[in-house]
Amino acid sequence: MKEITAAQQQLFERRSWRAKYAELVVGRTDWASLLRYEAVLALSQWVPGAPGLALRRLLYPSLLGSCGRNVIFGQNVVLRHPHKVHVADNVVIDDNCLIDAKGRDNTGIWIGEGGFIGRNTILSCKNGDIVLGANVNVGFNCEIFSGSCVTIGAGTMLAAYCYVIGGDHGAFDAEVPVAERPRTSRGVTIGPGGWLGAGAKIFDGVTVGARAIVGAGAVVRRDIPDGAVAVGIPARLLEQKPGPVASEQAAQNGSPDL
Repeated sequence: MKEITAAQQQLFERRSWRAKYAELVVGRTDWASLLRYEAVLALSQWVPGAPGLALRRLLYPSLLGSCGRNVIFGQNVVLRHPHKVHVADNVVIDDNCLIDAKGRDNTGIWIGEGGFIGRNTILSCKNGDIVLGANVNVGFNCEIFSGSCVTIGAGTMLAAYCYVIGGDHGAFDAEVPVAERPRTSRGVTIGPGGWLGAGAKIFDGVTVGARAIVGAGAVVRRDIPDGAVAVGIPARLLEQKPGPVASEQAAQNGSPDL
């Protein structure tokens, strides 16, 4: 389990605003990195239409840790700590997305080949890592948050408004305000080939198995086996696909809350 440091604390450290902006947004404090970041955004982030797509395709890779071929960046895509963002070939990042690899000792965000990040989606790190396998499709208005590590396997699809939250507040204590409790992260792992329905929420510490399906609006707080279907609040196993492992688990466990 990893403790999450609140980024707001860094805003009020006794340093210049330029230094705090550079550390929190750019991720590097030297003048060259700051000026390059500001120039790329000023020249291309807001530009609409085909000229904007062409400019971002040309300029955004200069900010990234690595960038493959045929990568498309939509209008108003925001990058934070971009040198820790790694994008493979044939990736689409749609309009108004936030790709935030913030952290002092994390490795950042990795988007695998053929990935799609839908409009208004947030990938946000607080000193954690996010790893999306090849051909992961993240729908519109989703949020993936990581305070340690969130991994989504190849070919998995997230419908609109999904939340994958790799972090939580500390144990319940009625005497302590929630905002003052320590924030911790155990991370989230989602196996390959699965599907999260619209509005599904995956809590910290959960593992969703390969090829599993999570129904629309489900709230998942416990692990889901490979090939299972989980629905409801809290999520419960609806059925499991045939196979010796699934059959044995179903016989032993029945249909527990997830």
